[in-house]
Amino acid sequence: MTLTFDLKDIATALPIFVEPEQKEKFLFVLGALMTRLISLRKGAEILGIDAEELLQILDLLGIEFSYLSSEDIEQEQRW
Repeated sequence: MTLTFDLKDIATALPIFVEPEQKEKFLFVLGALMTRLISLRKGAEILGIDAEELLQILDLLGIEFSYLSSEDIEQEQRW
């Protein structure tokens, strides 16, 4: 079974932000953060919020975000 979703449908389902445009912007920022195209600070700037607030939103949504690469995390766990 193949499911296709329109970006607007996904954005509408987000439990954060009021305006669909804000929700779409958040999805863009989320994708850019996860692919490490932008920093957390830049993502917050795009959304018009501070970095701490963006971290709280990610946490509330259950999205794990780390400044560290997966290699850094593995090395840190071995300490």
